[in-house]
Amino acid sequence: MKIAQLSTFYPYRGGIAQFNASLKKSLLQNHTVEAFNFKRQYPNFLFPGKTQLVKESINTEITAMPVLDSINPFTYFTTVKSINQLNPDLLLMKYWMSFFAPSLGTVARHTKKKCTVISILDNLIPHEKRFFDNALNKYFINQNDGFVVMSKKVKHDLLESTKGKAKLIELPHPLYNHFGEPVKKKDALKTIGIRNENKNLLFFGFIRKYKGLDLLLQAFEKLDDSYNLIIAGECYGGFEAYQKIINKSRKKDQIFLFNKYISDAEVPNFMCAADACILPYKSATQSGIESIAYHFNTPIVATDVGGLKENIKHLKTGYIIPEANADSIAYGIKDFFKFYNADKIQRELNILKKERSWDNFGQKIIDFANSLKSDA
Repeated sequence: MKIAQLSTFYPYRGGIAQFNASLKKSLLQNHTVEAFNFKRQYPNFLFPGKTQLVKESINTEITAMPVLDSINPFTYFTTVKSINQLNPDLLLMKYWMSFFAPSLGTVARHTKKKCTVISILDNLIPHEKRFFDNALNKYFINQNDGFVVMSKKVKHDLLESTKGKAKLIELPHPLYNHFGEPVKKKDALKTIGIRNENKNLLFFGFIRKYKGLDLLLQAFEKLDDSYNLIIAGECYGGFEAYQKIINKSRKKDQIFLFNKYISDAEVPNFMCAADACILPYKSATQSGIESIAYHFNTPIVATDVGGLKENIKHLKTGYIIPEANADSIAYGIKDFFKFYNADKIQRELNILKKERSWDNFGQKIIDFANSLKSDA
């Protein structure tokens, strides 16, 4: 099959670029794939982080043509021209924010009729809602033949917004494996500068309000002194509110803060230093953090919001906290460590790694695309 893949790729940073690179790498084993990238993803004034780009990445060998400017309509049609010249059987896109509906939707609308259009939906209803979301989502949805969803929450949102008419396939997020192999915990701790023997809790990834770092900091205050909290990720928005909690904490010497973008090369040390990765989210669909942690055999302790619990086996690969508040998070962390068994977790995750491979994910998308052609 000839595939055009339109989304975010290196040199853009973050999980979406990493996801697309991993999927392209898998699809290339059996198909012709040409990737098309943004030449401007966001205007700088709309981007909440320090920079949209990375200088170094493990995925530099996965190339993509920079053609699409999200806010320049002229490039929508030059992108259409480039894709149509490829004459693809499938246009595969990733959609996570209504901001991209005009650009991605217009490209999809004008691809050749024989080209099937499938989008992988991270979110349909965004974490930070805006008045124009519904109209833009509707425009985008109407340009697609089918969708891949990675949680029941997104499936529900899609079916509700299309009155049950959307054609979709539900697939769990594959496990990231491009960061390299796990390292020894003692070496990881030495590298990031932690010397004590405490149980290490990791909050990892971009810091945004809905991810509940404030709740975790409040919960950490309720734990005894046998725990460390490692915070590793760049803050989108002000960090002042979190810093105030840290400054007042009686346990601030056990809070290790790395408020910066974590490069690909640094990921193994943070994941392998942790005894558990904590997702204290206030809202969610699914999480790419979970897909990184599992690769490094790190269990997940997460609040029961959105689709987080769908990929966590309670007391096997992690722990589900019933409510997103500080008391419940503190209790859940303590209860998880009562049942903690590294060997048992390893066995469960080895099974999961086979089930949630990129090859399986990619093949199921191809099968879905073929089924859509048969139905046409």
